[in-house]
Amino acid sequence: MIKTILFDVDGVLLSEEHYFDASALTVWELLISNNYLALSPNEYKIDYSKDEISGIRELVFENDQVLKFLKSRGLNANWDMIYLTFSYQLIHLLAQIKDKEYESINKWCLSPIDRNVLLEMGKVLGKYEVTVDYRLFLKDFQRSTGMKGDLFNFLNVLAKEKLGIDTAIFSEKGALWSVCEHVSQEWYVGDENVVNSTGRPSVQLGKLGYLANETTLASRMEIDELFASLVETGFTIGIGTGRPRLETVLPFGHLDWLKHFDNNRIITADEVFLAENEHPEKKSLSKPHPFTYIMAVLGKQTPVTECLNVNLPIKNGEEILVVGDSLADLLAARQMGCKFAAVLTGLSGKDARSEFEEQQADYILDSVLDIKGILEFRCNL
Repeated sequence: MIKTILFDVDGVLLSEEHYFDASALTVWELLISNNYLALSPNEYKIDYSKDEISGIRELVFENDQVLKFLKSRGLNANWDMIYLTFSYQLIHLLAQIKDKEYESINKWCLSPIDRNVLLEMGKVLGKYEVTVDYRLFLKDFQRSTGMKGDLFNFLNVLAKEKLGIDTAIFSEKGALWSVCEHVSQEWYVGDENVVNSTGRPSVQLGKLGYLANETTLASRMEIDELFASLVETGFTIGIGTGRPRLETVLPFGHLDWLKHFDNNRIITADEVFLAENEHPEKKSLSKPHPFTYIMAVLGKQTPVTECLNVNLPIKNGEEILVVGDSLADLLAARQMGCKFAAVLTGLSGKDARSEFEEQQADYILDSVLDIKGILEFRCNL
């Protein structure tokens, strides 16, 4: 009998579309803005129309095929998707000047790549005729059979192939990853919230962000009623999301959903980041690692070490239902020995059904609202 229900957020409760838009704008800005590589500074602005944003996303992510590919490899964090997409183009750009600038490229690829290094790279790239080619990403990455973190390591393989340089600089969430994260947060949370989000002010001022304009994947009231019904019936509910806390709590506050949740069971990217800093030997604790959902079960007050030392599958795992839209969620639930409900409102929509059927998800739902029917069937509500 199900007693605890843990919800992912993006693709289940809230639309990911704004995240993907912000991700495309981030890669675009890093490549063309004077604040970074400055390849086409005259094309950069902060107030793109919806059609312009759609066009940029279509270009950068190849009609979302790049995003779907990365999700199929268990990658669930937009920051990681941005990092892989931009880093690949950076390697591609440097490969075009390696015969003339090998010494500089070797220096850049053996030390942390921060914004100052990107500015230096941009000045050198500006001396030559170089081109970005978004179509090459999938062609190269489809040669890799790796999942999630292995894709970071594959960047180093590509650096060796294309630049002739042995480096490990791309396999870690270092300075360049942090640059990608910060630009993304500027776009998503806007000037008003960026310091609270990243601890640093905006490099490029003037971005409004999306936090106050989240799109729900069913009506706000119907989701509110679902949460209320579950709590009143005696279920424990929680959140396990790759979103940062600000981007979870603020929209939930706007939508009046927070009242249904115990704060100790809202686990976000912030808790994962703190745990990774506390245990650097673990490297990545984000999904599909089950840490997020384990802490949601045990509560945020539980020491990180205790969460990490839980024996898997967890005791009474069959009493827990994880509700997600991605392979990463499914894999996390499976490691825990929990039930998994796949919701077809994520990036791939109903096209994801075949993948979830192949992975033998316990339930496949058209909407998060369909959960109540499952629980009524199982628990005679």
